[in-house]
Amino acid sequence: MLLAKTLQSSTLRLALLYIGLFAAAIIGLFGYVYWSTVSYVRSTLEQEIAREHAFFANAYKHGGRDELITAINWRIRGAGDGGWSYLLAEKDFSRIAGDLSHWPAALSGDSGRRVFVSSERAGAELRAEYHALADGGRLLVARLDTSNGFVATITTGLVCTVALMILLAAAAGISTSRRSVARIEAINATSRAIMRSGLGQRIPRRGTGDEWDGLADNLNSMLDRIGGLVETNRQVSDNIAHDLRTPLTRIRGRLERAYNQPYEATRYQLLLSDTIAELDSVLKIFSSLLRISRIEAQAQRAAFYQVDLLELAREVVGLFEPMAEEIGTALRLGNNEAMSIIGDRDLLFDALSNLIDNALKHGGSNGIVTVQVRGSAANGPTLVVSDVGPGIPPGERGNVVRRFYRLEHSRSTPGNGLGLSLVDAVAHLHEARVALTDNRPGLKVELRFPPVPIARSVADEAAKIG
Repeated sequence: MLLAKTLQSSTLRLALLYIGLFAAAIIGLFGYVYWSTVSYVRSTLEQEIAREHAFFANAYKHGGRDELITAINWRIRGAGDGGWSYLLAEKDFSRIAGDLSHWPAALSGDSGRRVFVSSERAGAELRAEYHALADGGRLLVARLDTSNGFVATITTGLVCTVALMILLAAAAGISTSRRSVARIEAINATSRAIMRSGLGQRIPRRGTGDEWDGLADNLNSMLDRIGGLVETNRQVSDNIAHDLRTPLTRIRGRLERAYNQPYEATRYQLLLSDTIAELDSVLKIFSSLLRISRIEAQAQRAAFYQVDLLELAREVVGLFEPMAEEIGTALRLGNNEAMSIIGDRDLLFDALSNLIDNALKHGGSNGIVTVQVRGSAANGPTLVVSDVGPGIPPGERGNVVRRFYRLEHSRSTPGNGLGLSLVDAVAHLHEARVALTDNRPGLKVELRFPPVPIARSVADEAAKIG
């Protein structure tokens, strides 16, 4: 199964294409090395023969045939078995001097360079240079042609080397393709298992730390994220059903009582007033959900412009001061710094309002809520809202930004668990981060914005967003 998939894979086809190109390049390179090496060896041999032939020609020029014969005999005695052969013959090719018994039949014409087979050397090939002398005689100088053995050796070596390299390249290509197909098939098998049985499966890792393990990590992280979103949606659905069931049940009960009781204007008006209030609460939940969805879809980035965070904080604190006085909580601005960001002022106003509202509701009676703007150009601005209430357990801090999540699981207290979800959505829209930490006592919520270059203008940011 895996072999069939490997043979059909595009990775193998691509590997074979590159192997073919590699083989062509190697053959071309080694062919050039072969040609140049053989040419050099044979050229060197012919140059040696030409020098030897010139030596005898010079002896004949200075001393005639007698000195040439003397030179040939001297060379034969001194050469030993160095592979040299000599022959001086008459015009009719009869032997005069030398170690060859007869003129080779393959050497025709008055002069030239040829290769012939010598019977005196057991059929070995000799490379010769010959020419006719002025007195009608013929001089032949030959040497054992060892280049053929060298050529055969280098040819065998090059062919074996090329074959081995192609074989290794093919093995590497097939092995790589097989490995890739195996990893892809593992991903496909896991994908099919996920489609059959749900998101519980994960892509297997081999612990090699290579790009396939990196891909498996990314896919598993994506599956974890999808699983988290699915679980969040399930919890949201459960929480919506729980939060809507109570007001809808009350509305139905009132309407049923009104239906079964005789008409009385005062009682009916009170009933309608309570029903409208319940429906407004339901509509507020849906409005908050739609607002969070629009923010998460980044549909509001076109409204970004420069926002003075300190001015925004003063305005929101001023809005909530009457509510703080009513419940006996001190709402104040801390040590602030003038900081500005590029963002949507209305959304930031809503986010800070939600943070202050939560702090006032859950910060305890006669408590203190502090709002602070701090930061630097290097670290970025930060909006901080802190209280001295009971705080949030560390294990729950990652959950409270989820929609409809509430620490009080009986859900008997007012609220719908969407406040911090809205804050988190606004933070993501502004590339910021919501951080919940201990205030000792109480809770500190920080809205940490990324650094904003001082030189960036509002027009530049608006152009970038647009």
